[in-house]
Amino acid sequence: MARMPTVPENHVETAHPSRFNDYDRIAEGYTAENETSLLNAYYERPAMLELAGDVTGRRILDAGCGSGPLFHALRDRGAIVTGIDASAGMLELARQRLGADADLRVADLANPLLFPDDAFDDVIASLVLHYLEDWGPTLAELRRVLRPGGRLLVSVEHPFAITLMRHMAGEKPSYFETRNRIEEWTMGGQTAQMSFWDRPLHAMTEAFTAAGFRISVISEPPPVPEARDVFPEVTGKRMLGFLFFVLETD
Repeated sequence: MARMPTVPENHVETAHPSRFNDYDRIAEGYTAENETSLLNAYYERPAMLELAGDVTGRRILDAGCGSGPLFHALRDRGAIVTGIDASAGMLELARQRLGADADLRVADLANPLLFPDDAFDDVIASLVLHYLEDWGPTLAELRRVLRPGGRLLVSVEHPFAITLMRHMAGEKPSYFETRNRIEEWTMGGQTAQMSFWDRPLHAMTEAFTAAGFRISVISEPPPVPEARDVFPEVTGKRMLGFLFFVLETD
């Protein structure tokens, strides 16, 4: 879960995780913004669905499902979806959206997953990996729960866009370093401190291949055409917003 950040207000090298990313606090406000925002509703979510393609009958793990908009869309397309998220508050909103029979579980992607090997045909990690300092253990777990020939679909904040915005804010970060970034988000009248880990493209691809994935797609798509009806400033050209990957297992 994430929205494309504004210019960062503050930067630190290290952060204690328990102080940050309190999605329970901002769950309702975040969900309301996610439903209609350019970056989520007209850009990131449609791009992920396009990359997923025909999901009829496929077992999909929505890793970091939030309040369930992607889960809902995948299920409507015939997928058998399980959703996990670290925020119980977000999952409560997901259950209101999806119904009591939806397979939703509280789980932290930094920890081992309580699923057997080869449990899923696809895993979708939508705007969630950039919250993690170390991708290695998480990618290993996602690889474990995928069947042979399965896919991991990932979206993350675009590393060049983040570096550019931080330079615009007067900072001088190195694109090639992995660094922690702290932002303050206010949504629905509630404020939370959000912690992100910025890393260059080569660090991402090296982590994917080290975990045993083969990179089949790297995508920088445009918003959907309908975005121009709601956001006149959108011209249909590609955006420097998020970066998308389709990874395959052997």
